[in-house]
Amino acid sequence: MKIGFTPAVYEHAARFIGRTPWEVSRDAALMFEAHRRAYLEYRHQVIAVGIDIYNLEAEAYGAKIEACEGDAIPAIHRPLLTSLEEGLTLKPFDPQRDGRIAMVIAVGQRLKREFPEADVRIPVAGPFSIAFNLRGISTLCEDAVLRAEDTAKLLVRLAENQAVLCRAIASAGLDVAFFESAAAPPILSPNLFREVELPALKRILHIAAECLGHAVPCIMGGNTYPILDDILSTGTNYLVCNVETNQAAFVASVWRTHPHVKIRVNLDPGVVACSEPKRIYRGVDRVLEIIGDRTNCVMGTGALPLETPPENVRLIREYVAHSTPCAA
Repeated sequence: MKIGFTPAVYEHAARFIGRTPWEVSRDAALMFEAHRRAYLEYRHQVIAVGIDIYNLEAEAYGAKIEACEGDAIPAIHRPLLTSLEEGLTLKPFDPQRDGRIAMVIAVGQRLKREFPEADVRIPVAGPFSIAFNLRGISTLCEDAVLRAEDTAKLLVRLAENQAVLCRAIASAGLDVAFFESAAAPPILSPNLFREVELPALKRILHIAAECLGHAVPCIMGGNTYPILDDILSTGTNYLVCNVETNQAAFVASVWRTHPHVKIRVNLDPGVVACSEPKRIYRGVDRVLEIIGDRTNCVMGTGALPLETPPENVRLIREYVAHSTPCAA
């Protein structure tokens, strides 16, 4: 049995055309060409169309993305919502008119025409990650502690509002890449995750599955082992096992209770981007040992750092292709 390897390419695509993440994030032609060249180089499992993947919805709601220089990733520096009450009455955005969503979907369609064999997906953020940008992380965490019930209501509203985006993606003949890293511990404790986030997370994953006709991956960064049972309760069919968590315990637990769920076990991004082949080999060996001979597992990278030399990714792919997994 051979283990698949797939890097996660977002802002890293910009390096293939020698432009900044800011430039590529705002221009359809540059975004297409950047992801086209990245796919030709890596042939990665999923083309997730975008650069600053967590900003799309917040910008569509009216938040401003600040211009940045060099290798910096575009970000929102000033929250849009000054109170929870404003969020509780937030109306859905229009995917055809607001922000860059229509541009990103159009780029996705063009990539799908160019590479019909590829799995092309449009980023869809989870409710806590959207709220993170709309309220600011410090304020949102205060809301979750001091006004848990109202914060949960805000997140459910944001989840419901994502239906328009999921329908637009499905109508375009594309699929969803779902991301909700902001909700993972330690930003939210396991108890707060269960109380404030989980109802909205279940709702958005149900909405996405209804629109697309199948369950969607639940991609969360951070230390997700303490909330693993809660994530699995959403019905997702694909999880990411991050370097920040207890990867061996995570993989063993999912394999024992939900063997049908696919797991992407991520390498340390610092190892992936480093200039020491022996350190890279050790990192790969560590993940291969965790996966063992289990089926339904792949090796990944997390968000591939912009500065990662493409030859590192080639080195990893070749090493994995010639490695034999150990018994779990």
